[in-house]
Amino acid sequence: MDLRDALVSTNSRPLLADLSFLDRFLTLWIVLAMLLGVGLGTLGVRLPAALVPVGLIVMMYPPFARVRYEALPAALRDTRLLGLSLIQNWIIAPILMFGLAAAFLHGRPDLFAGLVMVGLARCIAMVVVWSELAQADREYTAALVALNSVFQVFGYAAYAYLFVTVLPPLVGLPSLAVPLSIETVAVSVLIYLGIPAAAGALTRAFLRPKLGAARYDERFVPTIAPLTLVALLFTIVAMFALQGARIVAHPVDVLLVGVPLVIYFAVMFGVSFAMGRRAGASYGRTTSLALTAASNNFELAIAVCVSVFGIDSGEAFASVIGPLVEVPVLLALVNVALRMRPWFADFEASKPTSLYSA
Repeated sequence: MDLRDALVSTNSRPLLADLSFLDRFLTLWIVLAMLLGVGLGTLGVRLPAALVPVGLIVMMYPPFARVRYEALPAALRDTRLLGLSLIQNWIIAPILMFGLAAAFLHGRPDLFAGLVMVGLARCIAMVVVWSELAQADREYTAALVALNSVFQVFGYAAYAYLFVTVLPPLVGLPSLAVPLSIETVAVSVLIYLGIPAAAGALTRAFLRPKLGAARYDERFVPTIAPLTLVALLFTIVAMFALQGARIVAHPVDVLLVGVPLVIYFAVMFGVSFAMGRRAGASYGRTTSLALTAASNNFELAIAVCVSVFGIDSGEAFASVIGPLVEVPVLLALVNVALRMRPWFADFEASKPTSLYSA
């Protein structure tokens, strides 16, 4: 799926010409980054694992620097949509992933557990980028991310125990001990959400008054915007390099984990998008709702699986496949959302200068 068809206004005037060269071929850059990472990993070139969190933090800084934090209270007042988000993220999503994992990986309890751990980790990071690409509601996305962060800190450990230790015997799978603490989850949330959110909020609070609103929005924001794309591609290369050899050596395992993930992302996005539109939400909020429900906090899932089961475990391998599948699939769903934008009453054929601009 290409942005060429998605970015067409109601009067059929193509908007692709208004995009920058980097934005126009976004899909190609991501595919090349994935191939480069796999190639490096296959050749034994292992980039430091610490580069991944650095890339994620830098990637999310520009979107958070653009969020209108003064509008967050208004977004949080929409209790109906917030309720839908909680149902989708903390009831439907975990149950759906558990069911898919049981159906596809019944004979592989290690991969089963890793996939379930991915499904339990609700997205607090990459969804900010997907939201930007889909031109969703920034403030509403920030509100949903904050809500998921709170629930994740206090609920992920309990959910992991329930879905990996208590429920598996009910479907004929062995239960696994998951010694996970709230502190472990809180540290992950602090690193991948707290640092870029605080940096973005502080930048906006102190720099915008000094530069002036117009100069900040029209000059400073477009200047830092390319950091999102550069850091995204850098992070993809680093992740794929760390697991490139395994991916090449175990292609069947990649498919066993990848197929249910694709189904999961598509179902969660489709159901959530339909629920948002049926509830009468705007395009921006409906898209924020759908992308938040369809995304996962793979950073947390990988960190937990590596620390609990070991870096060479099947659980860790399955958790790593999560982002490898999520990146191209969510990019495709971003384009699906853009295609459906004219269905909403609030659609405007605006002239985007960049998918990363203010």
